[in-house]
Amino acid sequence: MTHESASLDVHIQRLEDQRYHAVLTGDLETFEGLCDPRLVYTHTRGDRDSLDSYICKLRTGALQYFRIDRKTEQIAVIGNTALVFTQVNADLSVHGSPKSMKCNALAVWVNEAGSWKFIAYQPTPHA
Repeated sequence: MTHESASLDVHIQRLEDQRYHAVLTGDLETFEGLCDPRLVYTHTRGDRDSLDSYICKLRTGALQYFRIDRKTEQIAVIGNTALVFTQVNADLSVHGSPKSMKCNALAVWVNEAGSWKFIAYQPTPHA
């Protein structure tokens, strides 16, 4: 790994840290600023949200996170795309029903015009 790629991995990890912190604290302005407007956010049950519908769920409390523990296993930067492979364990509420989630997840970031933006999320639940 070159110094440049290691530095880029650190940068992407910081963006991921900001993203998770924003949804945990309800800082939707920061979250939205990290996202590409074409965001496709897939949930563990397979349903999908756009950026607008995901933010609406967070804003109204239909989706609320209480705890998110995660471990980044790998960051792969290929051209202007960064793939972040993570293990995630979380406690949340979906439409008022408490849930616990354990999954492997893939977050995708794209760099356009010199700015990295979160564009896709795909979790795979596990026991």
